Amino acid sequence: MDARPTNITLNKAEAYLEITWSDDKVCQYPLSHLREACPCVECRGGHQFMGMEHAPDNLLMLQPARNYNMSELHPIGNYALQPVWDDGHDTGIYTWEYLRHLCP
Repeated sequence: MDARPTNITLNKAEAYLEITWSDDKVCQYPLSHLREACPCVECRGGHQFMGMEHAPDNLLMLQPARNYNMSELHPIGNYALQPVWDDGHDTGIYTWEYLRHLCP
């Protein structure tokens, strides 16, 4: 994947993450849906369910267990974001490839 984020905005009031990509595509990710798509081993149910082949095909088709908000958002190197969720969960690392795949 060649596209990289050029702007990342966390809108806590309206509960979405917006990413503008280097190819000018703009993606708005509802926070609750993004939380349900957490790529960590705990949320995926084990190492055998890790990787892009197990990524949701349509973020908006996920059924969030509840409304989630993001309390913090940390960049991880030049390749990912690590959110801290209001339920205390903070082990998911969302790579650029994964976020672009999830773009609604």
